[in-house]
Amino acid sequence: MVNVAILGFGTVGSGVAEVLAKNADHIDQKVETPVRLKYILDVRDFPDSPFGDKVVHDFSIIENDPTVDIVVETIGGATVALDFTRRALTAGKSVVSSNKELVAEHGHELLQLAAEKGVSYLFEASVGGGIPILRPLSQCLAANELTEVCGILNGTTNYILTRMIRSGLTFEAALKEAQDNGYAEKDPTADVEGHDACRKICILAAIAFGRHVYPRQVPTEGISGVTLADVAYAESCNRKIKLLGRAVKQDDGKICAYVAPHLVDGEAPLAGVEDVFNAIMVKGDAIGDVMFYGRGAGKLPTASAVVADVMDAARHIRSRKRIEWGPGGDDVAVGPEKMPFRWYVRALGTAEDARAVPGASLLSRPGAPADEVAFLTSPMTRAHLDGALGALVPQSVFRVLE
Repeated sequence: MVNVAILGFGTVGSGVAEVLAKNADHIDQKVETPVRLKYILDVRDFPDSPFGDKVVHDFSIIENDPTVDIVVETIGGATVALDFTRRALTAGKSVVSSNKELVAEHGHELLQLAAEKGVSYLFEASVGGGIPILRPLSQCLAANELTEVCGILNGTTNYILTRMIRSGLTFEAALKEAQDNGYAEKDPTADVEGHDACRKICILAAIAFGRHVYPRQVPTEGISGVTLADVAYAESCNRKIKLLGRAVKQDDGKICAYVAPHLVDGEAPLAGVEDVFNAIMVKGDAIGDVMFYGRGAGKLPTASAVVADVMDAARHIRSRKRIEWGPGGDDVAVGPEKMPFRWYVRALGTAEDARAVPGASLLSRPGAPADEVAFLTSPMTRAHLDGALGALVPQSVFRVLE
């Protein structure tokens, strides 16, 4: 018998309880021992829930119960969740988490603590929701020297951009629609300003390249500055605007990681990823390009990944599931300042001014103001671009994904 405690009974936590109960026979058969939910920790009571009798309000009950083998952390954030995770691991309990913020900030520390205590710390659901990505990166692609991870890592921003492209909605209107449909929070900052994608690319980079990358080391730009004019100019050159998280291993071994809007070729696989779907591209020296695609969030898709980790931890209850990476530091990660890109620029100025920029290829759109110009450049660094703009006053500047 393996006993499980869930911390937090919100969307994901309740989904985990539901999957554990609904698929109990299947899970028991796969793990070869019964896996049962014993406790749910929450500040609230749930008298109308079929799991209401399992609710406790004091974490020490779980911490001090030697029969609890696995703790599922779905609280979110990096304060209370960090404290409870440390205490659970110290007590010799494996921990499964969907908490991207916690893993991105403290993953190395918590993996080290799990190793010391001989237990597992697993977090498949922290990046792709229901998309399997961390386990394939660390196991299925282990024979590869990975060089890049790049993807659409946030369903809310992808939905907003899709609605702007398909239906001509402004950013503000598309955001409101996303909120009305439950795809965006009342405060959407973490999504639309790229913070959510930043945390996810940190975790992906750590798994892919073996060193911890902190969110503060990752330059991050969201989509709040994307306009319908930019969408139209992108369409004129058969491209779509996507918010991408990207991590590239450089020749010197450092990890270049960043989050920003990109113009993606309309024929590229990432361009066809729409609505709330996510997709992650991985480049390896043996496999080439691989893409993982699916729903990156949602109650049951995320719960599916969490319960899969619970099952993995249960199988390794007497020998921890190994996952690890090295420490972070100032020498590990760098921004993209020295990387050359082709650039999309929309600016106030004249076509003559634009043609003075190296490699400028002018774009057009119906109804453009007389003083507006847009173009694609040849590859160059951002500093080179800024120096080449001259009298042009940039309104939007995005990278072009090659």
